Amino acid sequence: MKIIRDAKVLIGLLERGDLNREFSDTLHNTQKALTELVAAQPNRKFSATVKLELKLTAAGDTIEFNAEIPPVKLPKLPRRSTVYFVLDDGNISTEHPQQMDMIGGPYEIDHNRPGITRPS
Repeated sequence: MKIIRDAKVLIGLLERGDLNREFSDTLHNTQKALTELVAAQPNRKFSATVKLELKLTAAGDTIEFNAEIPPVKLPKLPRRSTVYFVLDDGNISTEHPQQMDMIGGPYEIDHNRPGITRPS
């Protein structure tokens, strides 16, 4: 008669090992996702909770184990904002409306101009 007293052994045996594989995959995917979040914003901390719920039902001389791995809720990175300038006619522009003529517009490149050389 094999007696099971170790939770690690029990979890490994539940659902013929499928529960252990799924829980391991969930842990791995959560760790990977958190690592990617930290890489995107290294000055922040991110956390998630991975749960394994076991419901035990006893009847007569048996005990039934029903497991559930709830979905992991990962934090989301905030989306970046973009600022544009509103023109008098209600359109938007990437350039400040009062500074459009500040440098007189783009200049043509003189391809015949000699390049810069270092003094010897």
